[in-house]
Amino acid sequence: MLEARLSQTLLLKKIIDALKEIIAQGTLDCSDSGLQLQSMDNSHVSLVSLSLQSDCFEKFRCDRNVSLGLDLKSLGKVLKCANSDDAVTIKAVDKPDKITLSFESDGKERTADYELRLLNLDEDHLGIPETDYSCVIQLPSTEFARICRDMSMFDESLTIACSKQAIKFSANGDLGSANIQLSEGTKMDVSIEVQEPLTQSFAGRYLNTFTKATPLADRVKICLSAEVPLLVEYPIEDYGFIRYYLAPKVDDPDS
Repeated sequence: MLEARLSQTLLLKKIIDALKEIIAQGTLDCSDSGLQLQSMDNSHVSLVSLSLQSDCFEKFRCDRNVSLGLDLKSLGKVLKCANSDDAVTIKAVDKPDKITLSFESDGKERTADYELRLLNLDEDHLGIPETDYSCVIQLPSTEFARICRDMSMFDESLTIACSKQAIKFSANGDLGSANIQLSEGTKMDVSIEVQEPLTQSFAGRYLNTFTKATPLADRVKICLSAEVPLLVEYPIEDYGFIRYYLAPKVDDPDS
C-alpha cells in the first residue's frame, strides 16, 4: 500500500510541469524512503531524474516497493482539477493498475477523488555515474531561463564557455549573434567553480525545456565536464531535486 499526502497540490503541479515537456511517460518508483523517477526523452538525447524524499510529505507510507507507470500529461490534466492550495493524497494498492488522487480544500468543505489508469512501461534503469565536474556554476533560475530564451532567438545551439573569471553564453545564427557573460558576485548571486576552462555547445531547445522547472527553485546548478553530459539541477526545497542531463553537441567534421 502506498499513501502519500502533500498539504498543497502546487508542489506536485510544478514537478509534473517540469517533467512532462521532456518525457510523456515515466515510471515512478516508490519505496519507504520516498519517490524516484528516471527516464530518457523519446530521442534519447536527454535524461531526467527526480528524487523526492518521504520527509517532503505530510503523511507517507509505502509498505513495499511499488512502480507506477504514469502518463504525465494525463496526470497533469487531473492536477488541474485541483486548486493549488488543496491538499492531495496519492494512493495505490500493491500490484496496482491505477492510482487514486484525492483533493481536499483547505477547510475540507470540498473533496474530490480521481482514478488514473497506470501504464505497463518497459524502461531500463540507467546507472548515472558520479562525476567530478570541472565547471560548476550556480545562478538564479530566472536568469538562466532568460538566457536560454534570449539565445534561442539567434540559433538552435547554445555555447557555454567557462573560465575562472566568468561564464559566457553565446549563440550565432543568420539573425546575428548574442553573447551574455556572468561574473561572480553578490549582486547577481552567481558562483563559479572552474578547475579547467571548458567550452561546449548544446541543443538550445532542450535547455529551454529544462527551464520549465524554474518555479521549483530560486537557484539552479549547472555542471560541465569534457566528454560527459551537462547536468542542470533544480533543488526541491530540502527534500530532493530534478536533474536534467544533456549530451554536448559534437562537431561533424564533414559539415
